Amino acid sequence: MNFYGYKRPDGRVGVRNKVLILPASVCASDTTRIIAQQVVGSVTFNNQLGCSQVASDQQYTMDVMAGYAANPNVYGTVVVSLGCENCQMDLVVEAIKERTNKPLKQVIIQEAGGTLKAIDMAVRYAKEMVEEASMLQKEEFPMSELIIGTECGGSDPTSGLAANPLIGQLSDLIVKEGGTSILSETTEFIGAEHLLARRAINKEVHDRIFEIVHRYEDSLRLVGEEVREGNPSPGNKAGGLTCLEEKSLGCIHKGGHSPVNAVYDYAKQVEAKQGLVIMDTPGNDPSSVAGMVAGGAQIVVFSTGRGTPTGNPVAPVIKITANPITYGKMKDNIDVDASVLLEHPEQMDAVADALLREIVEVADGKLTKSEALGFYEMAIARVCNYV
Repeated sequence: MNFYGYKRPDGRVGVRNKVLILPASVCASDTTRIIAQQVVGSVTFNNQLGCSQVASDQQYTMDVMAGYAANPNVYGTVVVSLGCENCQMDLVVEAIKERTNKPLKQVIIQEAGGTLKAIDMAVRYAKEMVEEASMLQKEEFPMSELIIGTECGGSDPTSGLAANPLIGQLSDLIVKEGGTSILSETTEFIGAEHLLARRAINKEVHDRIFEIVHRYEDSLRLVGEEVREGNPSPGNKAGGLTCLEEKSLGCIHKGGHSPVNAVYDYAKQVEAKQGLVIMDTPGNDPSSVAGMVAGGAQIVVFSTGRGTPTGNPVAPVIKITANPITYGKMKDNIDVDASVLLEHPEQMDAVADALLREIVEVADGKLTKSEALGFYEMAIARVCNYV
């Protein structure tokens, strides 16, 4: 099975052809919003970080910014900074160049002469890039070039019973095709981490699975908090989930039955053609999706029992529910109705094959519901307060 995409100079393949207007910090985010509004074909996001962060949090922010610019769905990037933030322009540019050799321009507001002059300069750069991007022709590629992120949010019992097992079967199909599937949300491995560890390809991966779970729990205990006080969420509980372990047992179904070949830290570059891998991300949907997209995921498959509108500025997000009531109420947000699996689990193979075809159609250019609505929710993980 093949799809049509855009070959990038770094060798990777994109399924979208966007120009990214990248804010290096919160102080540049309103400026990039104005720039993107003036250039059709460009995207941006509200970066609430980039300054006043401890080193570990700043690294998260840098990794997401560099990863977004390097994501193969992006043709080129215009970086906009204020000029005095912690995420200095030279650091951001260096981080991007370590990951990719795609087109890159930079604008520093304080050096350009203020907001209006910076906007004028960046709009010119972005329009030039959009024109260049429009000249690219799609080519045919094997499914092995795809990195698929998997996520669940607003979960209820139908997620663990049907939607997540469906994503797991899709994950196995992607792996069989030679592609890469990312299992995320470390908080929702808790209580089920031993089941994932059994599938590790070697002892190093086995130990890393336990390491990221224990690290997450320890980081909360250091500030006197307990993960179970916030997870499951009120919506999860209203939907019928009773405890974190129950939620975790449903979450890990998204990993299917393939061996776990690697564990990546948040927003680090994921290698293609690697089968099933894990990324250490929070349970928070926008920040988890951001980490996988920064890691190189061209498409995210997202199950929801209660219904969630989450999108992403760089990668299409395919929303799936197995709750017929949710699908009836939120057709504007849900791409795939998998509720047939609740009463007819024997149809799993057929529904998974249909979902794989949906992946190909989205890769070929079909808009997801969140794309059509223009939903670009965005968050970056952090471990500390501002400094």
